Amino acid sequence: MCAKPAIISVENLSKRYRLGLKQEMHDSLAEAAFSWLKAPLRNYRNLKALNTYSGNGDGDGEGTLWALRDISFDVAEGEVLGIIGRNGAGKSTLLKILSRITEPTQGRVVINGRVASLLEVGTGFHPELTGRENVYMNGSILGMRKTEIDRKFDEIIDFSGLEQFIDTPIKRYSSGMTMRLAFSVAAHLEPEILIIDEVLAVGDAAFQKKCLGKMQEVATGGRTVLFVSHQLDAVSTLCNRAMLLNQGEIVVEGKTDEVIGHYLAGAFARNEQSLRERTDRGGAGSVQFTETWIEDLDGNRISFAQSGSPLKIVATYETLREDAIGDLKLAFWLFSAKNVPLCEFNNKISGQEFKANIPRRGRVECVIPRLCLNAGKYHYSVFIKTYGRIQDWVGDAGAFEVEGGAFFDNGILPDKKWLFLQDHAWSLSEAEE
Repeated sequence: MCAKPAIISVENLSKRYRLGLKQEMHDSLAEAAFSWLKAPLRNYRNLKALNTYSGNGDGDGEGTLWALRDISFDVAEGEVLGIIGRNGAGKSTLLKILSRITEPTQGRVVINGRVASLLEVGTGFHPELTGRENVYMNGSILGMRKTEIDRKFDEIIDFSGLEQFIDTPIKRYSSGMTMRLAFSVAAHLEPEILIIDEVLAVGDAAFQKKCLGKMQEVATGGRTVLFVSHQLDAVSTLCNRAMLLNQGEIVVEGKTDEVIGHYLAGAFARNEQSLRERTDRGGAGSVQFTETWIEDLDGNRISFAQSGSPLKIVATYETLREDAIGDLKLAFWLFSAKNVPLCEFNNKISGQEFKANIPRRGRVECVIPRLCLNAGKYHYSVFIKTYGRIQDWVGDAGAFEVEGGAFFDNGILPDKKWLFLQDHAWSLSEAEE
């Protein structure tokens, strides 16, 4: 619990969703007709179960998902709390409850202060209104007077870089433009509590850097911030406390670096799980990855690679529907230990097409002739698309460690914080006067 008075207090919070159930299959017309007659009663029972909660475990059956389950924590005034976890851990659901976008199934939340939220792109904006009108609408929702918004308006627009589009309806904005304005509004209208979900996932690198700088300014200015991000470097920089969620429950909370270390240990352990057993995946599922690993050029499986040496990333797949395989787009996405995106390996980008005569069970290899990574831990995700449709995507599918090798002839490598290595040469000559 917090030493300072809590500005946010969460007690025994749970959120349950009902999933769509698989449609029944009937062997006869009579069975189908009887099921149709029972449908209103069945639907009524499903709705009643969804809108009631019993603490004795009711509602844990088929078609029920607990996005959050019995979590409690406090956030002190002026604290910057980072919330981390895998996709589906419950992070966004928690922020939506704290932002009063959705209601909890059980438990309560007490918030003492004005809340500004930056969640999904476009949340809180009216698409038919212009950027200017949306700024004033958001300020009014926060309880600000028009004169207060007037005083901040030029600063908001200047930060967003959207001066020439400010009188254009939001529905004409791109997702990046919408997020620029949304972040600028949320950060500049001075709420007591700022809730931010993956703001760094949208926008160019320059604007992301600008956002980080503004968030640091907000954090040091005494306002309370709840920050969700997969970019652990940003969480480590901004947050003085962190909380790790998994399957809707708090795994650990405390000092930011300790919580991040706990998360990374679990992530690398997950890489050892067979891809066949992984349920946390996306895509249609007609083609699925079954295994992945790294090899040297002789075909030996390895867990360590060397800077400057060649490397192969290998994955196997199987096809569950014969007509689903063809015109492949394959990608391996490489990340640092703290989830900093480093590189995309993609057969379309490299100009290698796999359109026809593709085996139903296959092995794909990506050869990296010279590994330009510094010593450290890395992980990668795997992705496959066929005929323009995403079939499988698995995050944190594989991991490996890089040992410092002889990337440069003298064997010297830069500090480990510099992840990427690049051949280069220097020269020195007398300058002309």
